[in-house]
Amino acid sequence: MNPPSRKQLRLKTYDYRLPGAYFITVCTHKRQRLFCPERNGTQAVPYADGENSTSVGHDLCVVPPSNAIIHKWIKETEHKFKISIDKHIIMPDHIHLLILIEERHGSPFLPEIMRWFKTMTTNEYIRAVKVGALPLFHQKLWQKSYYDHIVRNDEDYEQTWQYIENNPLQRLIDIENAQKKKRNPHL
Repeated sequence: MNPPSRKQLRLKTYDYRLPGAYFITVCTHKRQRLFCPERNGTQAVPYADGENSTSVGHDLCVVPPSNAIIHKWIKETEHKFKISIDKHIIMPDHIHLLILIEERHGSPFLPEIMRWFKTMTTNEYIRAVKVGALPLFHQKLWQKSYYDHIVRNDEDYEQTWQYIENNPLQRLIDIENAQKKKRNPHL
């Protein structure tokens, strides 16, 4: 019996060095809840009651140092690769990034950017675990790959921006609706 093949996440014929905007979602391994949810990329919001209490990181909403690691390496990634991360949001088990690669000779390759970002954040997270500043994670910090969407025009860019902006609020609405449904399954 052959193992299932992995779904191809990148467009085979697309050059990910091309200038443009890219919407990226990076998830923690097995959706571990290791980060504090944020609003507008800066203000922390608490975890909602009723979420899976067996999740890694439940009851933790430690902005420093877990979210600080992400914020630091976003800045470092912008500097190293000479890109802009126009918008981002940190959620308990994933992050969204809106990356802009500008036209120039030797533009960075998106998979290389993401590999470096994931490596640097993992290494720093491990250092924080070793000194007892952060909880352990199970096996790996990040899932093997990431999801990307090539932003095609201004309207798409605006929709992506709004999606990132509204993601924390939408998460709370989804949790509230799930709790209502649990209390009254006939809704």
